[in-house]
Amino acid sequence: MSPRGGRAVNELFVAEVALDRAALRQVGGYLTDLPCLRELGALAFHRPVTYFVGENGTGKSTLLEGLAVALGLNPEGGGRNFHFASKETHSPLHRCLTVTKGPYRPQTSYFLRAESFYNLASEVDRLEEIGAPGLFDSYGGRSLHSQSHGEAFLSLVLGRFPPRGLYLLDEPEAALSPSRQLALLRQIHLLAEGGSQFIIATHSPILMALPGAAILSFEEGGAIRPTAYRETSHYQVTRAFLEAPERMLRELLDGE
Repeated sequence: MSPRGGRAVNELFVAEVALDRAALRQVGGYLTDLPCLRELGALAFHRPVTYFVGENGTGKSTLLEGLAVALGLNPEGGGRNFHFASKETHSPLHRCLTVTKGPYRPQTSYFLRAESFYNLASEVDRLEEIGAPGLFDSYGGRSLHSQSHGEAFLSLVLGRFPPRGLYLLDEPEAALSPSRQLALLRQIHLLAEGGSQFIIATHSPILMALPGAAILSFEEGGAIRPTAYRETSHYQVTRAFLEAPERMLRELLDGE
């Protein structure tokens, strides 16, 4: 079913994630200061594609990582059979989250994050070398390290993401030109049409323009609220700049 009209909530692989506030207080540390966790109770998913958007530091990537780990995925990226760790830097947030799943299981699950993509590519190389011949077939037919960053990202999505999958993406636009972001947008649309579910943290006004997607804005005060595409600061700032770059640059560079 098209993401434009959405699917029934019980057809989604992840229906809700809830925060155990008592567990969060026990964990303590910087997590208690994250804006998005101050007010979070339960966050429901209603669309095949959901975007987490907001300013840096609001906690959207941390929540996405916590959700990924709670789902059994490697915090540095990959599917369920990836268990590498270059450095233990992920938060203990997953221990404070309860995930409500739908009645169906995804064909595959994958966590893709720009921050640790190099480490993921190295792990793919290692698995190919130690006894998983043919693994490269799912990653463009060759080592991800032999491709440009943007090519490698798209190779992974095009080759490794089948329909009816659950995909968590953290700032996938980081490696992609605007035209490649459009290519990724189309692939997200096709996979959502094929029964997949995406939860994506992004700053890209191109990616978040997907018709019918849910956009959840992580506010600096802590609220997480549904937001229309044209009401996002990403869209408004980008549009204002493209319509009058000289004026905005003059105000930015010459103003107080």
